[in-house]
Amino acid sequence: MKFTDGFWQLRPGVTAVYAQEAYDIWKTDAAADGEGIVITAPTQVIDRRGDTLNRPVLTVTLSSPLEGVVRVRVSHHTGRGWHGGFELPGAGGYADAVAVVGDEGGALTSGRLTARIARGAPWSLSFEVDGTRVTGSGHKAQGYVQLAEGADVAHGVAGNARSGLGAPTSHTYLHEQLDLGVGELIYGLGERFGPVVKNGQTVEIWNADGGTSSEQAYKNVPFHLSNRGYGVLVNDPGHVSYEIGSEAVERVQFSVAGEELEYFVIAGPAPKDVLSRYTALTGRPPIVPAWSYGLWLSTSFTTDYDEATVTSFIDEMAARELPVSVFHFDCFWMREFNWCDFEWDPRTFPDPDGMLARLHEKDLRVCVWINPYIGQRSPLFAEAAASGFLVKRPDGSVWQWDLWQAGMALVDFTNPDATAWFQAKLRALLDQGVDCFKTDFGERIPLEVEYFDGSDPSRMHNLYTQLYNQAVHDVLVEARGEGDAVVFARSATAGGQSMAVHWGGDSTSTFASMAETLRGGLSLALSGFAHWSHDIGGFEGTPDAAVYKRWTAFGLLGSHSRFHGSNSYRVPWAFDDEAVEVTRVFTHLKMQLMPYLFQAGVDAASTGVPVLRPMQLEFCDDPAVGYLDRQYMLGRDILVAPVFTESGDVEFYLPRGTWTSLLTGEVVRGGCWRTENHGFTSLPLYVRGGAVIPWGARTDRPDYDYLEGLQLRVFPGGEGEASVTVTNPDGRSESFTVDLSEVTE
Repeated sequence: MKFTDGFWQLRPGVTAVYAQEAYDIWKTDAAADGEGIVITAPTQVIDRRGDTLNRPVLTVTLSSPLEGVVRVRVSHHTGRGWHGGFELPGAGGYADAVAVVGDEGGALTSGRLTARIARGAPWSLSFEVDGTRVTGSGHKAQGYVQLAEGADVAHGVAGNARSGLGAPTSHTYLHEQLDLGVGELIYGLGERFGPVVKNGQTVEIWNADGGTSSEQAYKNVPFHLSNRGYGVLVNDPGHVSYEIGSEAVERVQFSVAGEELEYFVIAGPAPKDVLSRYTALTGRPPIVPAWSYGLWLSTSFTTDYDEATVTSFIDEMAARELPVSVFHFDCFWMREFNWCDFEWDPRTFPDPDGMLARLHEKDLRVCVWINPYIGQRSPLFAEAAASGFLVKRPDGSVWQWDLWQAGMALVDFTNPDATAWFQAKLRALLDQGVDCFKTDFGERIPLEVEYFDGSDPSRMHNLYTQLYNQAVHDVLVEARGEGDAVVFARSATAGGQSMAVHWGGDSTSTFASMAETLRGGLSLALSGFAHWSHDIGGFEGTPDAAVYKRWTAFGLLGSHSRFHGSNSYRVPWAFDDEAVEVTRVFTHLKMQLMPYLFQAGVDAASTGVPVLRPMQLEFCDDPAVGYLDRQYMLGRDILVAPVFTESGDVEFYLPRGTWTSLLTGEVVRGGCWRTENHGFTSLPLYVRGGAVIPWGARTDRPDYDYLEGLQLRVFPGGEGEASVTVTNPDGRSESFTVDLSEVTE
């Protein structure tokens, strides 16, 4: 959201005042959550007593919720009370935070991070990591903005605006601007499908169902990560508007509606350290079961299918030695117009209990599609409406519309009884034999409504998906236990990484969409999400054989892999015989990589570092990786460069060091760009020098005893010793140490 007209002027209808000086600074008493600092920041430099009258003052409070994290709260009027932020399981307070106030100003130190406020004018609040200044808030950075009716502030949010779901325009805003250094790059802000480097972009944190080919996003996270060794979380679940080196090219601006703005500065110094602290604050990713890493096969969306169709797909996959772990039933497992009634359509599935048992006999898990909406024709609609379980309009009537399901309404997850009612429907399916749920939608959340608990609709818009996915995840944990619960979610916000897995939404069946899908996954990983998937081949349309085969190789080199489409089946023989071979090669490869991949997932649960890693995470000291968004690291040691062409031509960058092709064994030197040509059963897949890759013995399933028949594949280019841990799906683990000096090229 842009408030200014160039460097000197404001836009028409905009008035703004700014923190001009730190007039007084005092230390708060030590408590269980450590010491803090409070600053009075007048919006004019105070030269005489009369200057204290008839003008706004901003109150800035510094505290530390966690080691290496500083909370900054900027307040204008506090009488309305703090509107609340995200649920932050790690924000218990850091008792060892130390505040010092002296003649020159004040400083709050939390671990490696220091927030330093200079006394007097001009306003100067800086942040240091290990004694080095990384960013700060300077002149005209903290602003209180008022808008006249009809003010032109270049409001960037559409958010399905044609349906009344766009972000609201307030009359008052607070903004902060943090310095951008020369060469500083900004990443994150959720699953965004444009360039992975966010500099120069306007980004609106507002969940929307806009596909992968637009500026909208299903997973908006108000957290950005800098290559200068810090991150920032804006603690507001509502609309947060970012101008990243755009309105003010030397700064990152974020603004929120209302009278208070709270953000957290999170120390590194390395990007992995930032993500580790960020996920310690907002929630760690869970350990997800080994079976979920296998191939998921779907009915697709609007295709015709019944048990015979499903069985034929599964049997044909088995006959071709294409291992499937999960079979997914999309929307039409329920009767049309009834979504959701949580009942199998008896016309198509007359014996669901028997069918589920037969699928389990084939050693498959079963996933079914759900959403948080109740169509008017669903038998559950009247029951939910009568019980007060649906979101209401201000006049007390049930909110409804016809977009998606005719007359649909939303379950009100702020009502504990409504949540329990919804969960009871899921328990019945789990008892029947369903193993997991695809939690679709959750973005189209209206504003002209009232919630059971009085929540602000503008802040519930993004937060609704959190309550929805939490309700489903809790049932799965209750029924299956920690470590065996999987949701397959589309929408999310900050903290959503604690309920895995997430997939990339509605792509199209083209190479361009394949590339934008990867960009979304990279941005999501840089926002703290460890497990990610996407629709192999694209969702909308039907891919040609080349797109399908290239996307299959890419899709099977990630944490989670799913064949799914809109109006066409995605079984490989529907494309050509070579598509079958490509699927076989890469499913078998993934099964043998399971000891390595599963360990990466286990490690993510303790560190917050994702399984699919942008190059910027692993090689933060290499300036050449700053803008890379067509390749990634799978775990710490394997570089993947998907091929986005039918011809097989691919250009990618290898960082400095020795690299070995996992597929051919060729050893090459890095520190350069490479151009290669690959057939459909190949792609650039290189292992870092000195890596020890635990190599599994089976190619038929992901959940086996990794220690039985385990090989340690040791790659040249390292020195000294290397250690590797292998964790079995049953929780047993064993560590190995390898002498790298004995490894030769």
